[in-house]
Amino acid sequence: MIENAPMSIQTTLHPSEALVVNNANRVALFWLTTAAGAVLFVTFQLFFYVNDFARAPGAIPAITFEPDVLWMFSAFYGSWFVTVLIALRGTRKAQWVTLVLGSLLVALNTLGGITDGLRDGWHIAFSAVFFITLPGVFAIAATWRSIKSRGNGHVGE
Repeated sequence: MIENAPMSIQTTLHPSEALVVNNANRVALFWLTTAAGAVLFVTFQLFFYVNDFARAPGAIPAITFEPDVLWMFSAFYGSWFVTVLIALRGTRKAQWVTLVLGSLLVALNTLGGITDGLRDGWHIAFSAVFFITLPGVFAIAATWRSIKSRGNGHVGE
């Protein structure tokens, strides 16, 4: 028979290790938000394109993708989630990799979105800045703050 004893969750982590784990989760959540923003941006961009294409047939060229291009497209946007997985690792080395890879993705996606916005309209550029750059800046700042925080440099190495 099961007793009605209160169940408590006890951690086996040292307090400094628990801080690192929570900090890694926080940083990964920032990068996950940025990845979701990148997916939203691409989704909106495709909706805008399809809307313009349907509104004026033949006015804009149809976009067709070769299979190799589709694989690269998937790999590029999939790398956002690789960044999140690396951030979950929580070690100092993983944080540096997350910072470099994530910053590169934020910069490339922002530049691509602004370039597309110059061609297709200001709403595309605004979407890139709002959905990618804004959360990306917060993710970069959180990662940098996590790297520079004192007292846990030796944990998880």
